[in-house]
Amino acid sequence: MTHTSGIADTSGASAPTIIEPAADIEVAATDLNLEEKTFADYGVSAPIVDALAAEGITHPFPIQALTLPVALKGSDIIGQAKTGTGKTLGFGIPMIERCVGPGEEGFDKLDRPGSPQGLVVVPTRELAKQVAQDLKNAAKNRSVRIAEVYGGRAYEPQVKDLEKGTEIVVGTPGRLIDLLKHHTLNLSAVKTVVLDEADEMLDLGFLEDVEKILSSTPATRHTMLFSATMPGPVVAMARRYMSHATHIRAQAHDDDSTTVKSVRQVVYRTHAMNKIEVLARILQAKDRGLSIIFTRTKRTASRVAQDLAERGFATGEMHGDLGQGAREQALRAFRNGKIDVLVATDVAARGIDVDNVTQVINYQAPEDEKTYIHRIGRTGRAGHSGTAITFVDWEDTPRWAVINKMLSLGMPEPVETYHTSDHLYTDLDIPTDVTGYLPKSQRTREGLTAEKLEDLGETGKSAGRGRRPAQRSGSGSRSGNGSRSGNKPHRDSDRSPRESRDSESSRVRKPRQRRRIRKTDTES
Repeated sequence: MTHTSGIADTSGASAPTIIEPAADIEVAATDLNLEEKTFADYGVSAPIVDALAAEGITHPFPIQALTLPVALKGSDIIGQAKTGTGKTLGFGIPMIERCVGPGEEGFDKLDRPGSPQGLVVVPTRELAKQVAQDLKNAAKNRSVRIAEVYGGRAYEPQVKDLEKGTEIVVGTPGRLIDLLKHHTLNLSAVKTVVLDEADEMLDLGFLEDVEKILSSTPATRHTMLFSATMPGPVVAMARRYMSHATHIRAQAHDDDSTTVKSVRQVVYRTHAMNKIEVLARILQAKDRGLSIIFTRTKRTASRVAQDLAERGFATGEMHGDLGQGAREQALRAFRNGKIDVLVATDVAARGIDVDNVTQVINYQAPEDEKTYIHRIGRTGRAGHSGTAITFVDWEDTPRWAVINKMLSLGMPEPVETYHTSDHLYTDLDIPTDVTGYLPKSQRTREGLTAEKLEDLGETGKSAGRGRRPAQRSGSGSRSGNGSRSGNKPHRDSDRSPRESRDSESSRVRKPRQRRRIRKTDTES
């Protein structure tokens, strides 16, 4: 590599070795001969096999093949697998098999017919919707009902679903706790509990909430815990709430190192005032597919998305200041190709798995090497090629130095780069005649507004907010669903306790600030 290129030499790159408990079952995918196996071979019932076949799913993934034989027997499981490896069906199929829906044999003999028999706890709203949809697809030929409960939307529809009766509940910790406190949700009849992305729930500060939820379920439940990594608190929770669990690992220990080596990585030292110009040219690289741009803050995500939209790019944004409807609208538009640029914060993007992402751009350098690996792993999936581009501002230099050292990227001093730098165009195959605006002839995407914005009856100060600040709903005495906020739980289910406190304090300070301003204006 020369000094006039930002391309990192990743041949010697590697992720730090993580010491984790030895798994009871760990088999390489090549040893399973999954191309010759179907779900029926693992004891899955015909209605579920047929439903999956209708979705084009006929052969199990490694985590499914390893999990199903153990889970269908009712044994507790610790499953170690990354997002996007198919683990939802690994725990979803056994859960559906144990549930009895209306009209099915044995339903009328249940102690509490219509009460939840299965519970899936996930860290984020987006993951809750994704998991619920996968379960609905698998249970399409059964009468098993599946409800989603998560924050950021009205309580009434969720309460109505629970009152009508549901066999499986998929939810985020905060909203589940709220429903339990108000006696709307009863988990006394639950047979199966799944904790999905347990390490992320730990990172978001939900561990205490998860323990409260588990204590509300029967001690005889069948428990399955899934996590990409096994930090100490997750292992401790598994030992406390599970009985003789079987630890199954469907990933190699060097998965992170493989990601670091396989994804093409480019690192530039950029100036804050010139970042958007560099970014606008990167987004015009030849043969670009979908692009995800990561920022550390919600404010930066919103500003970058607005700047790119004004420059003609079909852009959406995902961050905590948006209402759930706006976040879902952006993700659907991105998946459907109506937009090809998604600007997101790390928390909002957790659990998102989208194909054909050819670029990941770190507009702001990540906090640490773990976040860096998580970000760049969004590209280069399923055998596709991908490029990860990182902007290192002068204030990010110490942070980048640690990431570079931990991953052995060989780029301690990124090359200084501006939108006029020749190596920018040669590194990323960008036509030399592009400008900071996308030509009108290339603005062929339908755009974000082509995707319907659903009215979810959202709650909170950012309820229903689209991309413009003017669309932010007020935070008066009534919540987004028309009911008085004092009569309903107020917690946002995918915010950590710390974020919730910060948000609450900001709502208290703003009115006082406005009063002082008005007083000053009057005096003047």
